[in-house]
Amino acid sequence: MGVTKPLLRRIDPAVLARAADIIRLLGHPERLKIVEVLERGESNVSEIREAVGLPQAIVSQHLARLRGANVVASRRDGVHVLYRVIEPKVRHILSCIRTCDT
Repeated sequence: MGVTKPLLRRIDPAVLARAADIIRLLGHPERLKIVEVLERGESNVSEIREAVGLPQAIVSQHLARLRGANVVASRRDGVHVLYRVIEPKVRHILSCIRTCDT
């Protein structure tokens, strides 16, 4: 019978739950494209739509889901609403995708 090694560090269950929620949310390729655009800085729906090649309604729906999960935030600038990534794990996930895909 083998000896089981203890985990080096236990991750808080709340942190694991949040990470799972974010991974599940970003499991959609269109949402990954959107957060990749927002990784570069703030953008409005029209700019995001143009960058990802999706209809405005679809982009808006994805942004609502991302905003609802506190992955992105928005602010009004005149007639435009600007979106930005506020969840630090998103940058790590995108970096991991880029690194693991080489």
